Amino acid sequence: MTQESGRCRSLDGQALLLAAGLADLAVSTLGSALGTVRGLLRRSDAAELASEAEHDLMARGRLLLDRYAAAPPAHLEVLARHALARRAVDDV
Repeated sequence: MTQESGRCRSLDGQALLLAAGLADLAVSTLGSALGTVRGLLRRSDAAELASEAEHDLMARGRLLLDRYAAAPPAHLEVLARHALARRAVDDV
């Protein structure tokens, strides 16, 4: 059973690394494309808009990784909190 859970963890870790690598590739490709667009659009605010778009996309990527990379609470910890809450209700 330990081997099986270790294998699942490694698969989950590999999937996360692949997704993060794909996201990084997309952001860097987008950065290159935005650089090209900046060169084509010689407007004074175009570079600023492109930079803001790049920062927004990077922030979205960070939020996505933070949301899904966080470990769930420990099962025994959750049970202990439920037991404490029950005791508090029973004591009242």
